Amino acid sequence: MRTFLRQPLTWMILAECIVVAVLVLLVWSLVASAATQHPGTAQVQTTHSPADSSTPSPDVPGVTRSTARPQLPGLNLDAGFWRVRLGQLNRDQVTIEQLEWHLVHNAMDTMHRYLETVVLPSIMRAERAA
Repeated sequence: MRTFLRQPLTWMILAECIVVAVLVLLVWSLVASAATQHPGTAQVQTTHSPADSSTPSPDVPGVTRSTARPQLPGLNLDAGFWRVRLGQLNRDQVTIEQLEWHLVHNAMDTMHRYLETVVLPSIMRAERAA
């Protein structure tokens, strides 16, 4: 056990676990604070007219009533909305695909050069020496 604690790999793994735990706690707190910052978005507005109700609704301080119809949750069926969103998504997808293509080909070229300049010459020297 004593030699286990003296090895640097043990301390590196322990430090990495601590760093990951701190990052998880940080992300957890950010997500929790983001969920509580917008309490007004969770309010449900009704669309019935005030004439339907026999009792007047109480006035809530700090809340303004709008005459526009609220955006209902669900799928937006407007063709213009989807045309703009899908166009933006396609542009982003093309950019990501080009980036991936460059990364993969640069990695392949690097591995090819490494094989030709380092691995193959060392294999050739080992075969000549044998």
